[in-house]
Amino acid sequence: MRITDFDLYKELLAQKSGLVITPDKSYLLDSRLTPVAKKWGYASLEAMTMALRGVPDRKLVQDVVEAMTTNETSFFRDTKPFDIFKDVVMKHMLDARQGQKSLKIWCAACSSGQEPYSLAMLLKEMGAQLNGWRIDILATDLSEDILDQAKRGIYSQFEVQRGMPIQMLVKYFKQDSERWLLNDDIKRMVRFQPLNLLEPMTSLGRFDIVFCRNVLIYFNEDNKRKVLKGISERLESDGFLFMGGAETVLGITDAFKPMQGQRGLYITKGGKHDVLGAAE
Repeated sequence: MRITDFDLYKELLAQKSGLVITPDKSYLLDSRLTPVAKKWGYASLEAMTMALRGVPDRKLVQDVVEAMTTNETSFFRDTKPFDIFKDVVMKHMLDARQGQKSLKIWCAACSSGQEPYSLAMLLKEMGAQLNGWRIDILATDLSEDILDQAKRGIYSQFEVQRGMPIQMLVKYFKQDSERWLLNDDIKRMVRFQPLNLLEPMTSLGRFDIVFCRNVLIYFNEDNKRKVLKGISERLESDGFLFMGGAETVLGITDAFKPMQGQRGLYITKGGKHDVLGAAE
């Protein structure tokens, strides 16, 4: 790919999604955008690039961004954050929200739905402990196509084999040939909504727990700071933020501080929590 073409996509992706792409990843442009060019009837990727230099169709731009920002996901990805959610965070929430019996969770950049559905299954497993509670799980993503896929709750054998405990697979899915269909009671626990993390978040309301894992690694420092500021304004004072194991808030924002001994778990600065202490 020519440097000038690479620069066009680099600027477009940074502006529309916050994604930072470096020259060593230019091969991804070819592999992910060639099918987009074919879908739109262009003879080549170069021809589509030329069209993007003019006044492109808004949906074409959206398709380009979605093709480049659909990221890796799996059920119970990395395992440990889900153990922390169940054993640390929910221990606090069961006590702190006992009066209102309400819990609001936001999964940002949810991709094809494995993360929010994993949380829904864990909450379902808690059974009687959550009797009478209102559970609201909001899952958002930039890509409307991937959200449509998530809403269907249909996964391949390969997808359910990655991280899914066999007992949960048998309990919460039905097999249909080589596909696995998620039970309706789990699907009803999650609502999906398109959202660009670089846009205002005020319409989302407030949350007790936010999952924004393995997302900010693709953003530059300014956009990381912007997203974390937006999340901090949506999080209750004793809420929790989950980030990826390779991500950190240190040196980016002072709105959050890490929980001692709980990698990837953060609380708001000055927040009141009656669980494990936070690192100073």
